[in-house]
Amino acid sequence: MDRADKLATPSEFGGNKVSLDDIERLSPMEIERRSFAIISREAGDRIPDDNRAMIIKRVIHTSADFDYLDTLCFSDGAVEAALEALRGGAWIITDTNMALSGINKPSLKKAGCEAHCFMADEDVAREAKARGVTRASVCVEKAAALTHPLIYAVGNAPTALIRLYELIRDGRIHPKLVIGVPVGFVNVVQSKELIMQTDVPYIVARGRKGGSNVAACICNALLYELDGSR
Repeated sequence: MDRADKLATPSEFGGNKVSLDDIERLSPMEIERRSFAIISREAGDRIPDDNRAMIIKRVIHTSADFDYLDTLCFSDGAVEAALEALRGGAWIITDTNMALSGINKPSLKKAGCEAHCFMADEDVAREAKARGVTRASVCVEKAAALTHPLIYAVGNAPTALIRLYELIRDGRIHPKLVIGVPVGFVNVVQSKELIMQTDVPYIVARGRKGGSNVAACICNALLYELDGSR
């Protein structure tokens, strides 16, 4: 059978004919409110009744994937530690510019925090090429030299999590929070498990799923909790 013959057809998803009359005209905030109501209804009592709920719901809202109910893992006190760090002006370090662009800048500014990504820096590219390693791992080393309290948000590169683990193990860095949600197939699962073996607060999506959008939305969930904007 040709590969194309195996692809889903519209009829397999219902195939119902729709028109613009079937589309509800809603404001952005009403769309978000309705979406969260749907998530709460469909997830039911599987969402914990504590401060993890805001993050879990926003991740599902971003991904439309209820698997995160089972795979999103929090170390004890991770949310509280993250909020305390943000109140103290922590910097968020991302492993992609996509994650950086997805962090809500007004909420970030209101919290008195900054977000940075070093992936496009020339010194990072030179160092990575010279050593034959990924830029993501060099970015972690560059961030480790900063004096600010740091939150790492990793949504793409397992090598960033692996280097983080090594630096934490060696006592060279102690992040206030590691958001470990890289997506993919090679070393992704293992890198997340390594972070969960450290003594630093973490929010990790076990398994293959994740992404820069998920990393950004976790940051936003924490920022929104601080400023009460959502």
